[in-house]
Amino acid sequence: MGAKRKTRPAARPAKGLPNGPAREAPKGRAKGQRQGLPKGRRRAADSADRAYRAIRQWIIEFKLRPEERLNELHLARTLALSRTPVREALNRLASEGFLVFAPNRGFFCRSLDITDLIGVYETRSILERGAFELACKRASDAGIAALTRFWAGAQRHYRRRDPDEMLNLDEAFHRQLAELCGNRELVRQLAAIDARIRFVRRITIEHVPIQARLIEDHGGLVAALGARNASRGARILARHISLSVEDARALLKEVLFRLYVDVPAPAARGQAA
Repeated sequence: MGAKRKTRPAARPAKGLPNGPAREAPKGRAKGQRQGLPKGRRRAADSADRAYRAIRQWIIEFKLRPEERLNELHLARTLALSRTPVREALNRLASEGFLVFAPNRGFFCRSLDITDLIGVYETRSILERGAFELACKRASDAGIAALTRFWAGAQRHYRRRDPDEMLNLDEAFHRQLAELCGNRELVRQLAAIDARIRFVRRITIEHVPIQARLIEDHGGLVAALGARNASRGARILARHISLSVEDARALLKEVLFRLYVDVPAPAARGQAA
């Protein structure tokens, strides 16, 4: 009789990740972009894109916690992929600021740091003010009218005081406003920044004074854009996106409390930005 073949033990899912493979079809990329690639390369690109989207979503939702080391093998098994597309996805996420790479140690989720958080908010403020200035010069009257209609309809939903709904509407408002600048790279950079601070913004938006300020500031931005008044819009955005050291410290304290003390916050698991 021949020697028994050893069977490999079943792979354990990565810590904090869903059980079983994620098999969602990749979104947001036109088929035509890959039609010119050989079949094997198209399949590899699809796998890397699927890994990127899944891991990015786990980071945004804090299913992968700050400073947690990512186990490439566990990620690959969870996603039912080889390690190559997972490594491509991790490199891409590191280049976008979601992860940190340490030589000889691997990839880690970014830590929650006051200086980093303030820096991200400052960058967002600069980019949004730049986008608003360009929108005042480039936006068509029809584009401005569309944003005005969107905001008129959104205000009714804001009055329900539902934090998840308000966050989704807030992201949609700022995204539509930024798109009027006509600079796709600027819009892409803003989307990446918004994704990194989504969980923090979700907690911030729960507070009633913040909700009232959102309504006031968004209305002011629509009026300033309608008048193509870039300086007025910039002043509103500077106040709207500002974050003091005291605010950052309080926010991080609440975020860490939610993450590690297991206070129920199911609504924080919203859609990606």
